[in-house]
Amino acid sequence: MSGPATFAVPPTFLGITRHDREAAYCVAGIPLDIGTTNRAGARDGAAAIRRASRMLVDGAHPVHWVEPALMPVADIGDFSIALGDIAKSLALIEEQAAAVPHLVALGGEHGITLPLLRALAKRHGPLALVHFDAHVDTWPDNFGQAYAHGSVFFHAIEEKLIQPLKTIQIGIRSPLGRDVHDWTVGKGVTIVTAEEVHETVPAAIARHVRDVVGDGPVYLSLDIDVLDPAFAPGTGTPEVGGLASWQVQGILRRLGGVGFVGMDVVEVSPAYDHAEITALAAATFAWEYLALLGRGAVTA
Repeated sequence: MSGPATFAVPPTFLGITRHDREAAYCVAGIPLDIGTTNRAGARDGAAAIRRASRMLVDGAHPVHWVEPALMPVADIGDFSIALGDIAKSLALIEEQAAAVPHLVALGGEHGITLPLLRALAKRHGPLALVHFDAHVDTWPDNFGQAYAHGSVFFHAIEEKLIQPLKTIQIGIRSPLGRDVHDWTVGKGVTIVTAEEVHETVPAAIARHVRDVVGDGPVYLSLDIDVLDPAFAPGTGTPEVGGLASWQVQGILRRLGGVGFVGMDVVEVSPAYDHAEITALAAATFAWEYLALLGRGAVTA
C-alpha cells in the first residue's frame, strides 16, 4: 500500500487533487438546507462526506475492480447559494450544474435535486429516475413552503423533468397522506416500500429498477434517510424500519448497463451522526456509483 496514511489523505472527495470542471465526472458539495422541515444541519453534509471518503482510497472496488480515485474525477468544491433565499439558491444551483458534464452532488438537503434535474432535462430531455428515500417527496408543499425538501419530485413531475412511468422510489415507509400517495401512483411512479425490499434480495430489486427505467438517460437520487436510523442517525428526518447499508450497496452494485447521467446523495446532517457512520455510508454510495460507471457492465 502506497501513499499517505488514511488520516493524512487530503480532505477532498477520495483525496482527489484535480479541481477543473472539464473532468469527465465532477464532485461538488451543495450546502443548502433552508428547506428542511425537521432538523437542520445538512449544509455541513458535503464536508463530512468528503472526510469519511478517505476510508475508500486503500485499493480497488472489490467487485468492479476499478479505483474511482484514479478515474477522470475532479472535486470542484462547493456550489454557491443565496443565503436564506430558496428560489434564488435553486436558480444558482441550476446555473452552476449546467456547466458540469457529469455531476456527483453531495448535499445538502433534498431540495438540491430539483435544480439539478432542471439542468439535466435541458440537456437530455425528461429523465428516468431511481430514487432511494424513506419519503416520496411528492407533497405539493411542506407547511406552506412550495420548494421545501419534501416537494422535489412533485415539481419534477409537474415540470416534466422526469418521466413518472420510468421513476422508481425505493425504501418508502414514512407517514404519508393518502392523497399524496394516490397522486404519486396515479402519475405512474413505481413505489417499492422498505418492507418489500426486506422481503426479497438486492438482485431482485435491481432487476425491477432496470425494468422500470429502461433505456435512455437516468438520474440517481439517494436520500441517506433511506437507511434505518441504526445505520444513518445523522439525518434530519429519520424513519425506523429502513434499509441496511448492505441492501442499498447490493442494489447499486447490480445496476450495470443503466444509463446514468448524474447522481446526488443528500440529507447527511453530521451534527446528529455517530462515529461518522452516516457520512461514511453516503461517501460509500457515491464511490459505488463512480465504480459502477468505471466498470459499466455489471448485471444482476
